[in-house]
Amino acid sequence: MRATVKPELEYNLLMDTDSYKLSHWNQYPPGLRGMMSYFESRGGEFPTCTLFGLQYLLHKTLSRRLTAAMVEEASAFAGAHGEPFNRAGWMRLVERHAGRLPVRIRAIPEGLNVPVGHAILTIESLDPEAAWLVNHIETQLVRLWYPSTIATASRESRKLIEAYLQRTAEEPEAEIAFKLHDFGARGVATLEQARLGGAAHLLSFLGSDSIEGIRLANHYYDCEMAGFSIPAAEHSTITMWGREREFDAYENLVRTYLYREAHPADTPKVAACVSDSYDIFNAIENGWCGERLHRLVRESGGTLVVRPDSGDPVEVILECLEIFERKIGMRVNAKGYKVLPDYFRLIQGDGIDRPMTQKILAAMEAAGYSASNIAFGSGGGLLQKVDRDTQKWAFKCCSAEILGAGEVDVRKDPVTDPGKSSKAGRLDLIHRDGAFETVALAAGAIEHEQSMMRTVFENGEILVHHRFDECRERMAICTHHS
Repeated sequence: MRATVKPELEYNLLMDTDSYKLSHWNQYPPGLRGMMSYFESRGGEFPTCTLFGLQYLLHKTLSRRLTAAMVEEASAFAGAHGEPFNRAGWMRLVERHAGRLPVRIRAIPEGLNVPVGHAILTIESLDPEAAWLVNHIETQLVRLWYPSTIATASRESRKLIEAYLQRTAEEPEAEIAFKLHDFGARGVATLEQARLGGAAHLLSFLGSDSIEGIRLANHYYDCEMAGFSIPAAEHSTITMWGREREFDAYENLVRTYLYREAHPADTPKVAACVSDSYDIFNAIENGWCGERLHRLVRESGGTLVVRPDSGDPVEVILECLEIFERKIGMRVNAKGYKVLPDYFRLIQGDGIDRPMTQKILAAMEAAGYSASNIAFGSGGGLLQKVDRDTQKWAFKCCSAEILGAGEVDVRKDPVTDPGKSSKAGRLDLIHRDGAFETVALAAGAIEHEQSMMRTVFENGEILVHHRFDECRERMAICTHHS
């Protein structure tokens, strides 16, 4: 029987949550009239964190209007699924609030880097009859761990590479933006992951082959063009020529992309060529450093980036550099490190994560080679080797308003793990005397006078818009001053 194409599964905000949350509305104390929860990085691999992706989430899901059809679908699902369902409460939101979510979300500006252990986002209820809504939305908000972690990790990678450039390169500021290229689109699980992770990486770098990540930054954050790439070979474009014509394949790429007359005059001519389809060392020794291809590349006026793609990255990179040095020579820069001629560079795109990046750069420095010689491409190591515990992200209720008791502090404090203790009170993040502080608000206050947070969403309306260049500027300021 021939399959028919299924229509796209329609989004239903009511069911974009965890099953057990469908049972929570009637577990809270009687007389619940208000609730606040907060989001933080409790610690983890890096000492600081940022927030990124909230603006996308607000546009994509939280600003959508609830409908009676959504309620009916969720009600039927819950009944068959084995969970209770607050049909009356959800229908009240549809009828009383025209489907808008009666909550207030406050958050730090996206891209701002702060020490871990602080509230960077809060959400509180605005309808006394719907205080339960706050933690129903937790599932969506906690997913911000992913783009926020990628943004933080890429920032740390930038700091790592920049440190080696500062020691071994003449113009580190001119090089850093294209030193870590995103190869991750095929290494992630979903399109949305490619979009969010790809965009988050671009807060600290300009190079990317993850088109959907660039599109997200362009569309949701009003960037004209967030990421850039260059023409490059893959194994099929080399091996299809046959082993005996390997060097013909290389020449074709050079003539096509480094000599192309249609190339804009003000655009650097750069192309990359994977060169280990057969023997990377022969490809450099007798191909790129041979008389034919060497002259062709040298006279092109462009830069050919040679890409190894197999073997031990440290050993292979060092041997490639040694062959280049022996065959065509290198200059010694002002800092005393050896640099390839401007028309040749390397990119390592296999097996790259932060630890491997550091191993390669450390080995190059020890051998007297400048970090100017190499760029890195990373796929799974960039967008996939993280989880929520990388930065120990947590979302917890911190305050409630209950009839007869007023505002009450709410916190967890497990005896078995003090590291999971949460914060209490209606919270805000301030910057005072050169340091960040998470503080409790005075009764009735929406924000502290020194608050670093802004109200970004209220009663279904998006109130703040961040441009991508603004997010980048905040990341860059923190990169150079922390």
